[in-house]
Amino acid sequence: MPSPKIPATNSLPVPRSGSRIVRLGLIQTAVGPDPAKNLKCTLSAVEQAARDGAQIICTQELFRSQYFCQNEDHKWFALAESIPGPSTDAFQRIARKHGVVLIASLFEKRAAGLYHNTAAIIDADGSFLGIYRKMHIPDDPLFYEKFYFTPGDLGFKAWETRFARIGVLICWDQWFPEAARLTAMRGAEIIFYPTAIGWHPSEKAEYGTHQHLAWETIQRSHAVANGCYVAAVNRIGLERPIGGDGLEFWGQSFVAGTSGEILDKAPINQEKNLIVPVDLAKVDGTRTHWPFLRDRRIDAYGDLTRRFID
Repeated sequence: MPSPKIPATNSLPVPRSGSRIVRLGLIQTAVGPDPAKNLKCTLSAVEQAARDGAQIICTQELFRSQYFCQNEDHKWFALAESIPGPSTDAFQRIARKHGVVLIASLFEKRAAGLYHNTAAIIDADGSFLGIYRKMHIPDDPLFYEKFYFTPGDLGFKAWETRFARIGVLICWDQWFPEAARLTAMRGAEIIFYPTAIGWHPSEKAEYGTHQHLAWETIQRSHAVANGCYVAAVNRIGLERPIGGDGLEFWGQSFVAGTSGEILDKAPINQEKNLIVPVDLAKVDGTRTHWPFLRDRRIDAYGDLTRRFID
């Protein structure tokens, strides 16, 4: 089929209201064994990002602890906390102080025996907007999340914040186009992905490049297919909370533009507050010129609700 005749991304027209520049802050850090210290370091990084001009700031996945899902052990449930709770209280104070929107990824204890991998969304006045609970839960070597997390039951959501309408998905969710699509259909102009993903050290030489490329490509594809910005926030460092080879987190947090282009990317092995300006007017322009939402055949997609078509 012929390619659409569309101007380059940087020449797309914008609505009459002109540009809507918002600065995103992605907090990429290494994580140690002390949850209190990790929280303190992340709060400090968030405040610095706010001082440096970030307006919507997102943490990496489960930033308060090392990635404990490398084994199945009931002791790790002690890391969970209520939401709202002490951590969200601290983020709300910072949001109110600096006038910034915050996304904090936390291990939620909802009730006895009921736990979620959850993101809390806080508006720039410090108000608590709500939560997203991770919908897709992996179960792979050293990623034994099904032992810890109940799948989310709130669906895919978007929130109107002071600076933008945002959606939040978490790590394994980032591989599923359905999740990004439904979040975009809620009106999200930016989709944030708090993430904890890395290499098995013994596999890195053989598979590492392909694994990272796939991770980056699928998220850039969500930006293209939905005409929105995508912000992925990963951690760095080798973590071995149970010994063994551990996991080497590959960092490289990034923001993709509305046509999938990489706007900026953090290093592999360096802590970084990545601050990236985005123009929300381009969401309107891109979706108008690439009318994927218009041309969806919603009458033909019923089988997507089936596990498999025999």
